[in-house]
Amino acid sequence: MSAPDALTEDERLELELAEQARQNSGDWDSVAPGKATNFGRSFGRLIGLLRPHAVAFTLVSILGAIGVVLAVIAPRVLGEATNLIFEGITSRALGDSFPVGTSQADVVESLRNSGQGDMANVVSAMQNFQVGAGVDFDRLRGVVIAVLAIYVASSFLSWVQGFVINIIMVRTMWRLRESVEAKINRLPLSYFDRVQRGELISRVTNDIDNITQTMQQSLSTVVTSVLTVVGVLVMMFTISWQLAIVALISLPLMAVIFGIVGPRSQKAFGIQWRKVGRLNARVEESFSGHALVKVYGREKDSREKFEVENQELYEASFRAQFLSGMIMPGMMFVGNLTYVGIAVLGGLMVASGNLRLGDVQAFIQYSQQFTQPLSELGGMAAVIQSGTASAERVFELLDSEEQEPDADDAPAPVDGEGVIEFEHVRFSYSPDRPLITDLSFRVEPGQTVAIVGPTGAGKTTLVNLIMRFYELDGGRILLDGQDIATLTRDAVRSRTGMVLQDPWLFAGTIRENIRYGRASASDQEILDAATATRVDRFVHSLPDGYDTVLDEDASNVSAGEKQLITIARAFVARPSVLILDEATSSVDTRTELLLQHAMAALREGRTSFVIAHRLSTIRDADLILVMEHGDIVEKGTHAELIEAEGAYWRLYQSQFEQAAGSETAEAITEEESAPR
Repeated sequence: MSAPDALTEDERLELELAEQARQNSGDWDSVAPGKATNFGRSFGRLIGLLRPHAVAFTLVSILGAIGVVLAVIAPRVLGEATNLIFEGITSRALGDSFPVGTSQADVVESLRNSGQGDMANVVSAMQNFQVGAGVDFDRLRGVVIAVLAIYVASSFLSWVQGFVINIIMVRTMWRLRESVEAKINRLPLSYFDRVQRGELISRVTNDIDNITQTMQQSLSTVVTSVLTVVGVLVMMFTISWQLAIVALISLPLMAVIFGIVGPRSQKAFGIQWRKVGRLNARVEESFSGHALVKVYGREKDSREKFEVENQELYEASFRAQFLSGMIMPGMMFVGNLTYVGIAVLGGLMVASGNLRLGDVQAFIQYSQQFTQPLSELGGMAAVIQSGTASAERVFELLDSEEQEPDADDAPAPVDGEGVIEFEHVRFSYSPDRPLITDLSFRVEPGQTVAIVGPTGAGKTTLVNLIMRFYELDGGRILLDGQDIATLTRDAVRSRTGMVLQDPWLFAGTIRENIRYGRASASDQEILDAATATRVDRFVHSLPDGYDTVLDEDASNVSAGEKQLITIARAFVARPSVLILDEATSSVDTRTELLLQHAMAALREGRTSFVIAHRLSTIRDADLILVMEHGDIVEKGTHAELIEAEGAYWRLYQSQFEQAAGSETAEAITEEESAPR
């Protein structure tokens, strides 16, 4: 038998849980195999979220304790009403056999002498027996009113407890969401390179919703159940220690059920929520690339992958729910066995005169009150396990390594013209794969620097370092003579405008999307930027002009128009340094030509970096940097590099030959298709 086949189901679950956690964290050592990593620590941390409301929670717990005490007292008082009725009816019945005024002792002795020993035992246990007296309705009325008042007060206090706890829980979850949102903004880009977007969304939405549901269902229930168990246990011992022992026998049986099923349920819930995250990642990937799925006819493949992962989620969810569903019925079965034992033993004790009928009735109520909260705690255990598994995933996000915070004594940025200097810069995404080893150059204000090179040469990495999206392994990058590592990130990025190859727009008006570059921009400044970047050319053809609302994916404008809007957004920011990462790749040739003229005017006085693959678009650049394997192998103007016939010349020739080859192929196709 192979090693995988030799694994038990639980071991396979543990390995899968550990593997999924490793993939999310990127670190084997950070994951404890099996379980929901550490239930006790995670659950304690989950409860620790309530710490800001400790005073309110303590006060409401006291109110809940008072409500539980009243609820626990009620069966004992109600049992006294049963005693009044039973003793009254018995005394009235015995009035036919004994004269009024006969003492209780004489009645008991007479019954024993007549062979009615059980009846004599019952009468001897009565506390208010008078032959022929009947039911004391005045006293009974007082007892019933007292019971009614106790139940009303207990219910009101329980409602107050639930209401306040709900407020505490909602505010706690609000703070948790705030913490997660703030954490995401403090995470480095490397985290998002490692974690799938769908997985992250699942943690922020599904897992937090599950935590909320867990807190709502379990917080007040657990507190009330624990207090009820303690109070009922005390009352049971005051009535009969023998019956209390019978009731306590259920505890180890329930502990066995929970000890066997609980850990397996906990592991299963951890896997379930990881399956949810994986499926969300699959769905998000399919939806975001829906057009490509259609183009390449991969609907069937996408559907099959979804069905596989959906089936895995079904199996994980079924196992988790099946295991958690076993706890409550098991607890109820043990509770029913306990109820039978108490009823039989209690009846014998009443017959022997050791207990009154009302006391047995109260004890039976207590036994139900005792097993019911235990069953609820068993049911809540599954909910808590699921919530704790989700909490661990959220805590893993909150504990992720953050980017280094800005120094408190960071110097104020100088108001310079945008001089960029690289001094012996070294950088790599991973230590075993060096990318930029020793890079140095200087860009003067107003210069346009074009960065070219093959894929993977480090072109985009270069501008990411300027934006301080990643920290250097060595060397310095200076902005107007200041090391950007000593400045705050906001100070660096506020002086930089960036346009990416893939345009990003949010759901809102075109005007709002442009103003996103600078919140204080006036409508006239927005109009000027739009005019300069040719946005104004197509906006007037839209129904609402600049107030046209873009949907979530901005699908109501073309890809080129999206890019034009993002370029306008960068220009309205009035940056000192402008970065264009293949910014014109999504526009048509005519629009690109118009855009180049507009950018030439708008780049005046700004230091501009242009990443381009089409070398024809950067002929007018003041400086062209040719990168290979993270190093600058050539630099100069277009004419100088062509004359040198080096790496740039080879790139240029390859594109020219490709273009010429395409034209030749088109000519041959036209000639072959011409009529003869």
